[in-house]
Amino acid sequence: MGKSLSEMTLEELWQLFPIVLKEHNPMYKEWYLAEKEEILRAVGSATVKRINHIGSTSVEGLVAKPTVDILLEIGADCDLESLKQNLKAAGWTCMSWADEPAIRASFNKGYTPQGFAEKVYHLHVRRLGDWDELYFRDYLRDHREVAEEYERLKTGLKEQYEHDRDGYTNAKTDFIKGHMAKARAEYPDRYKL
Repeated sequence: MGKSLSEMTLEELWQLFPIVLKEHNPMYKEWYLAEKEEILRAVGSATVKRINHIGSTSVEGLVAKPTVDILLEIGADCDLESLKQNLKAAGWTCMSWADEPAIRASFNKGYTPQGFAEKVYHLHVRRLGDWDELYFRDYLRDHREVAEEYERLKTGLKEQYEHDRDGYTNAKTDFIKGHMAKARAEYPDRYKL
C-alpha cells in the first residue's frame, strides 16, 4: 500500500501533481456553480458574505491548470472552527490555516493518492475585503491581449517548473503584480467596502 498524501514529502507531491495546462474547458463555470452550492449548504449562506470564481479557469478562453479556484469571503462574526469543521465534513482538505492577524486559509478537493481527480478545486477563505485576485481576474477578462500574454508566460514556464509548484507560482509574480496595479487603476475601489 502506498503512502497517504499527508505522509508524502513536498517533492513527492509535486511529482504526483505536476503543473498541467489545458485549453479552457467551458464546464469550469458549471463546476464552480455546483461547488458554490455545495459550499453554501456546508457552511450556511449566513456565513458567506461573497463567493467568486477566480484564477485562470474563470477567464473564458485562457489556457489554465484544470483547477477551479474559489474565493470564499466571510464576515467578522464567523465561527472559524465551525467553518473549518463544516468544510472538512463536505470533503475539503485544509492545506493551510492562519487566523492571525486575519484569516487566510486554503482548502482543496480532488487530490488523491493516485493523482488528480476529474474535478480539482482550491478554496481560498478570507474575511470580506478588497482582494487582488478579483481585480486580476476582471482585468484578464476585459483585456484579451493581456490574457494571451499571461497564457504565453505560463506555457513557457510549465516545462521548467513542471514539478515545482512554488517555482512556477513565483515566476509569474512580477507579471501578476504589474497588471494588478493597472487593474486597480482601471477599476478603482471596485471591491472596496
